[in-house]
Amino acid sequence: MSREEISGVLGYRTPEELLGPEGTYSRGMALRGRIERGMVEEISRMKREPDWMLRLRLRALDEFERIPYPRWVTGVDGLNLEEISTYVSPDAQRAGSWNDLPGDIREYYEKLGIPELEARFLSGLTAVFDSETVYSRMKEYLESLGVILLPMEEAVQRYPDLVREHFSRVFPPSDHKFAALHTALWSGGAFVYVPKGVRVPQPIEAYFIIGGSLEGQFEHTLIVADEGSEMSFIEGCSAPMLKKYSFHDGMVEIHALKGSKVKFITVQNWSRNVINFNNKRAIAEEDATVEWVEGSIGSRITYTYPSTILRGRGSRTSNVVVGVANGPYMKDTGSKVVHAAPDTRSSIVSKSISNGGGVNVYRGLVRILKGATNSVSHVECSSLIMDEGSKAHTYPHVQLEEPTASASHEATTSRLTEDQLFYLRSRGLKEGEAKSLIVLGFLQGIMQDLPIEYVSVLTKVIQVEFSEVGGLG
Repeated sequence: MSREEISGVLGYRTPEELLGPEGTYSRGMALRGRIERGMVEEISRMKREPDWMLRLRLRALDEFERIPYPRWVTGVDGLNLEEISTYVSPDAQRAGSWNDLPGDIREYYEKLGIPELEARFLSGLTAVFDSETVYSRMKEYLESLGVILLPMEEAVQRYPDLVREHFSRVFPPSDHKFAALHTALWSGGAFVYVPKGVRVPQPIEAYFIIGGSLEGQFEHTLIVADEGSEMSFIEGCSAPMLKKYSFHDGMVEIHALKGSKVKFITVQNWSRNVINFNNKRAIAEEDATVEWVEGSIGSRITYTYPSTILRGRGSRTSNVVVGVANGPYMKDTGSKVVHAAPDTRSSIVSKSISNGGGVNVYRGLVRILKGATNSVSHVECSSLIMDEGSKAHTYPHVQLEEPTASASHEATTSRLTEDQLFYLRSRGLKEGEAKSLIVLGFLQGIMQDLPIEYVSVLTKVIQVEFSEVGGLG
């Protein structure tokens, strides 16, 4: 499939779009103002990029100026891109060890429990503060296996041919306005290449943190799993409580080659002032498997739809999406799958929790193209509404173009009752503790797919989110 064909089958710009305390860090250089050619050229110059990357950025800028705001985007009327710092370089050199990190950054990581994870000898860790990678670590066995794990900017310089072959090929900037904006302004992120037949035994970790208000973050993660390889990648996202909003417009591209297996887990815990766009897509070749696990907590509004194009015969994808809208905030999440080859399989499981006037929206697209014979897709949406003022909406969209294929969808909605709360409170639990216990029970079936360290972290986050304090504020 060409990039244009990929855009078309996913339906971003068709009628289906309807589905569709202030940081205290010393700042480095920041770019702010009108998003135009001079700004893009300056970012590319500062990064000493090759000409092909600058040309790609400028083509994306043209797309950004041409494409209207997506019709499936609401609630971002106050977003002023000219007011946001589109590139922020922290006033810190890249660190080679944990103790080399600046104290303020290390304090945020300690709150996330990263030191404990490091103590468990995880396979790799790369952290991005604002727009730049400031701390990276690689185990000796990764190097000995030939696995490439680098900051995205460094990969562009050291492996230009490999990066150019895949960068912006899975998720082209022409898809929608914020995809184009990301490609024009991308900064930071991680590049992973796993050679043929290599199995990475432990997950690779990456953390992205926004350090201050009125800052944009545009990290780009690119994963290439060569034939017969296997790996897991865990992405954590966070931001402190900010006085004004910040904007996150990240992107993940995965290319799973023949017989490979990639699992990508995201745990987001943004503050209430973050507007979050998460552009994620994978291409699965013959007999490849791609698994997405998406956990979205916090933020003022989140848009994320992990997507997979099943391009090769026998390829498979499993997508699990969790959205927690606690307070007058919105989670617009879901998943998209395109079956473009015979004997392909897809499974989508969506779990949403709405509390305190929160709104959850599920937007899903399953398209089984003509010729994708004997393909099967199943979608399951479950919503938990915690009070009278909260809402959950489900907008599934199925395009079945192959008569031998089958697609099914089921949806359930449950509501927390006063009797349930009374029962738990009569056992000595506070209301917040009772709600967190109910939510954790609702999520039990999918938490078994997470590494044990992240089950612990997610459990703590849920407990805080539904405590009497009321979450991140």
